[in-house]
Amino acid sequence: MSEHSRRHEHEHFHYSEEDVQREVTELEGKSATAARIFDLRRIIGGLFVLYGVIVTITGITDSQAEIDKAQGININLWTGIGMLLLGIFFLAWLKLRPTPPSLPPEGLPEEKENKE
Repeated sequence: MSEHSRRHEHEHFHYSEEDVQREVTELEGKSATAARIFDLRRIIGGLFVLYGVIVTITGITDSQAEIDKAQGININLWTGIGMLLLGIFFLAWLKLRPTPPSLPPEGLPEEKENKE
């Protein structure tokens, strides 16, 4: 197939406004989903909860000799509880104030027609 005939085939294929708008809407939805998935509050909260559980279990199972090394304070237990609380705080913050959806871009022809 020659270069001219390939170029000629592409000239007859046009996207309708509905197709373009549907694709833009789909991409915006994927972008908003990605923003929610990779929200730092989710990552930080999840890691603090995970490590908090591990450190808390370590603190619960510490021997008296381990506690005596820290001047009688079960540092693993208290640090683990603190990490758990911080992780729960981040996850609660994410739940109570989710990432807002992205605003539609301004200047699209359909929006201008609807405003008039």
